[in-house]
Amino acid sequence: MENAATRLKPLFLLDPSITFLNHGSFGACPAEVLEAAQRWQREMERNPVEFQSRRSAGLLREAREALGALLGTAAANLVFMPNATTAVNTVIQSLPLAAGDEILTMDHEYGACEAAWDHVAGRVGARRVAVPVPLPFDAAGFTERIWSAVTPRTRVLFLSHLSSQSALIFPIAELIRRAREAGIVSVIDGAHVPGQLPLDLDALGADFYAGNCHKWLCAPKGAAFLYARPERQALLHATTISWGYHAGRAGDRSQDAYLGETPFERRLQWQGTRDITPWLSVPAAIDFQRRHGWDAVRADCHARAVRLLERACALTGLAPIGRPDDFGQMVPIPVPAMDGAALKARLFDEFRIEVPVTSHGGQLFVRASFQGYNGDADADALLDALATIYRLAPRQAR
Repeated sequence: MENAATRLKPLFLLDPSITFLNHGSFGACPAEVLEAAQRWQREMERNPVEFQSRRSAGLLREAREALGALLGTAAANLVFMPNATTAVNTVIQSLPLAAGDEILTMDHEYGACEAAWDHVAGRVGARRVAVPVPLPFDAAGFTERIWSAVTPRTRVLFLSHLSSQSALIFPIAELIRRAREAGIVSVIDGAHVPGQLPLDLDALGADFYAGNCHKWLCAPKGAAFLYARPERQALLHATTISWGYHAGRAGDRSQDAYLGETPFERRLQWQGTRDITPWLSVPAAIDFQRRHGWDAVRADCHARAVRLLERACALTGLAPIGRPDDFGQMVPIPVPAMDGAALKARLFDEFRIEVPVTSHGGQLFVRASFQGYNGDADADALLDALATIYRLAPRQAR
């Protein structure tokens, strides 16, 4: 892996003076993928009217076809979004919730999505029910723990596939199956999944699935998607109502070039003038990872992340919150209690380590991400910094 990191790191634009262990927050884009986006921008500016009005729908369809091939679904089941939170909001604000309805979720969700559910639920008199999932994580008991909270009022099951705050991978497939049998709408936040975990959307069977391409898939910032099963697509409405609604109702096909052909496309694809080049660059990101053997890179990154977690726990004497298989390329390193913001600031200001500090259930974590450009030196730098900050014994032998 150290050789792979040496080979791959020059292909990214990261500041060499920083130990970058925070791919999970915003990703990092390879130079060649960013150059692909810039080429699209320049092509657009040669004739913006032709690009937006006559070519964009076809170009976006081709990009969705490449993404769908990777994610196990048809292009017709995908629309591009600027980020997973916007995709989740699109679903939340479209569902016909009523007074007394319940949204079943857990206490490992992303705060922005919790805020969106609470806002909409409060407006109509529904409520969000968050099931506590204690640590250390018990994967075997997860399904029954969540399902035991289903009531006759449960209308929606909303779950993270991989938690931002705890980095845990949740076994959600059986819960999605049960939800479908019970007539409960399943909405999955997969912000961290594409590019980090294998994903077959049609086989998984969620009604709605939101994912980012700019994180682990290494596409440019502003590239994400919303998946909807065909029978659920008619439920969705854009957060901004635009031309697709009028053209769809009137049967006017003259604007198909940029509005799209299906109601799903028409409602959600065109929301006014915006830069679509991050979406058009998703195939370049997919191709970059394919050419560089990313399945092996991911496996090596997982092994390296787990090894760092083991060494850090040996250093601090604190136990990990899950087993190795409960994590992908991100691991939550438990650290002794202190001010989390101060810890994050010191790691960067004093040690030049870019890494987030998260918490759950009163426990503090340094959430380390490993991407193909990370090697042994990055892990050692974080361990040395933690040993210094907490005045611990030198790190364990490699």
